[in-house]
Amino acid sequence: MRTNNRGVLRAWSHGQEAHSNNSNLTTDGADLFSYGLKIGVTADGTKIVGDFTSPGGYFASMTTSCHVGGAKTVADDVWHPATFQYTFKN
Repeated sequence: MRTNNRGVLRAWSHGQEAHSNNSNLTTDGADLFSYGLKIGVTADGTKIVGDFTSPGGYFASMTTSCHVGGAKTVADDVWHPATFQYTFKN
């Protein structure tokens, strides 16, 4: 499904596939990606987002930070990026 960023985040939270109009934010329903960087996962039904922002300790880009900020609003948990990447390798 093609939609806006908010729609992609809503689709991820409901386990549905979607991509943004420019395909910079995508989900297969289980994982969430910003420019190909995995920023969110579904583990045992729990939505977990990696805090890929400057305050979180890992800055990828301003746009990815915005994607992460939006994902935090629908996620069940937020993890430090190092722990997230170690646990959920791309």
